[in-house]
Amino acid sequence: MKKLVLAEEREIERTLWRLTHEILERYGGASDLILIGIRTGGVPLARRIQRMIQEKEGFQVPVGTLDISLYRDDWSRISFHPEVKATEIPGSLDDLNVILVDDVIYTGRTVRAALDALMDFGRPRRVELAVLVDRGHRELPIQPNYVGFHIPTRPEEHVNVLLKEVDGRDTIVLEVPGSD
Repeated sequence: MKKLVLAEEREIERTLWRLTHEILERYGGASDLILIGIRTGGVPLARRIQRMIQEKEGFQVPVGTLDISLYRDDWSRISFHPEVKATEIPGSLDDLNVILVDDVIYTGRTVRAALDALMDFGRPRRVELAVLVDRGHRELPIQPNYVGFHIPTRPEEHVNVLLKEVDGRDTIVLEVPGSD
């Protein structure tokens, strides 16, 4: 399998700053915002955006963690005993602007599951999606509002986002099967 490095720490950091600025620009600041990271890759990204907003605005936006395991439409294909981790939403989402954060969007099914899960925590004013990588190939009519990198891929390829909070380094890697 051939692995191509597409972005490293500096470029990822710069891109997260751009996404943060786009979010703040759209909302005219950070009030009434909450960031919700989709487990697993979206959680550290949401926390980074939170820190960037804090640095820029002097305001700490709440951050939540969303586990979508039981909301997936394919969980019975993956395992009869899905590994469910904690969902931590700091209070009701009623009338808040929610920014869902994930590392990669592909088919849109993870986001669909996240939207289903979110509705258990209230009725947000608006839900938007921020992703570090959009690799295309949607199966559902779901598009992110904020995109770090558009990386066109083939279905058999894989985009792997490594984050220093989990993997010890920041790198985006494209894995191409059948080549060395």
